[in-house]
Amino acid sequence: MSCVPAGDDGDEACANCGKQGSDTIKLKNCAACLLVKYCGVDCQRAHRKQHKRACKQRAAELKDEKLYSQGHGRMEGDFCPICTLPIPLPMVDNSVFTGCCMKRICNGCALVSVKRGMLDCAFCRAPVSKNDADDLSMVQARVGRKDPDAINYLGGLYFYGQLGLQKDMRKAVELWTEAAELGSIGALFNLGNAYRLGEGVQEDEAKALEFYKKAAMQGHVESRHNLGCFEEEMRNYDSAIRHLLISAKMGFKESVETIKKLFMAGIATKEQYTQALKGYQDAMEETKSHDRDEAKRLRDESEDCRGGSCKS
Repeated sequence: MSCVPAGDDGDEACANCGKQGSDTIKLKNCAACLLVKYCGVDCQRAHRKQHKRACKQRAAELKDEKLYSQGHGRMEGDFCPICTLPIPLPMVDNSVFTGCCMKRICNGCALVSVKRGMLDCAFCRAPVSKNDADDLSMVQARVGRKDPDAINYLGGLYFYGQLGLQKDMRKAVELWTEAAELGSIGALFNLGNAYRLGEGVQEDEAKALEFYKKAAMQGHVESRHNLGCFEEEMRNYDSAIRHLLISAKMGFKESVETIKKLFMAGIATKEQYTQALKGYQDAMEETKSHDRDEAKRLRDESEDCRGGSCKS
């Protein structure tokens, strides 16, 4: 069949030949941009040259809309599995990681567990390992069951050469790639860092950004912040502030500080800085609990004693 380009594109007509959709003629959207419809592959191919520019522009807009509209809430692994509250960032300072079940227990719940005399894992009750070999064995057992979080964690062990493993960055990237394919959001972030810095792989900024974007759209806070910093470096300030506002409102202090810097430089507005600060404060309020406050007080007192300012 010979298709003749239509003079006027319609919402319910083939963008190339103008044929109206009906019970017998099913029109299909251009999958990339959703702007136009076609009655068949021949018409889509015939119209490609005319449509290409608008299609590419709209496809990019749709991609950006998706990037900025998703991932405004923190991912599941950022919540304590016991009290179900979001763990304050940075999580490494405010939680205890358990290799037996790959969970992060907030310091408050960990303290309550100790107070009750429970010295095993506060979540799964597995006995606490006594050495690196036992720790590694627990991780490898979960890796054998294709646990994406365990595979991601094992990648980190190889990356830093921990628990008796020889440092192997290439092996780490292999494991992170496998973990990402199985659904680990943290692995996406780790791959982004690896490609950004050229550690274990050839440095590739474009790949790094794609991994950060995938992680950010699933609620990975630091990936979102990194996207904002990249846009700032490229002087795409509107895009940078959009990213940084999201991560600031998720409780990432560095994003607030970056927006403050942009505000002091006359780039961000006072309203944007106020939004970032208030959003950050609201996010921090959601992480508070009596048990966490007590854990922080005890930790601060312990640090004071180590520093020589402990009261007798």
